[in-house]
Amino acid sequence: METVYLETTIASYLVARPSSAPLVAAKQAITREWWELRRPLFACFVSEAVLQEAAQGDIAQAARRLAALRGIPKLQATVEAEHLAEAFLEAALPERAAIDAAHLSIATVCGAKYLLTWNCAHLANAQILDRLEPIALRRGFALPRVCTPEELMGESNDVH
Repeated sequence: METVYLETTIASYLVARPSSAPLVAAKQAITREWWELRRPLFACFVSEAVLQEAAQGDIAQAARRLAALRGIPKLQATVEAEHLAEAFLEAALPERAAIDAAHLSIATVCGAKYLLTWNCAHLANAQILDRLEPIALRRGFALPRVCTPEELMGESNDVH
């Protein structure tokens, strides 16, 4: 079974109140569809970084995010992952993206096949990933495929 690291934005879009903004509403719908139809086909994981981030903000929304993530196995942030995150920050990510570096490094060191996210600023960003990939490779790791739920929907006949 292929492995997926669920970054915090997945839980956020999954449980958020319906948005009146068309793009956000579409992302919410795609996330819900992926969660219901595709998630059971993968071994999904989170990390303590995901749970800490999900617990922030509006108390009711945080409770919904954490409830959605309950029972999903947690990957551990190793010293190796911490060092890789630091290298990612030095090379291509701004300091404010430290949590994003942590997500990517944990997923990388733990060997996740995919990192699922709606964060296109720092994670699902081809130019940034191009700069981070050689860093991971020099340390003996391959980056996971970073993608959105829309990209991990599978073939159309798999879903319907």
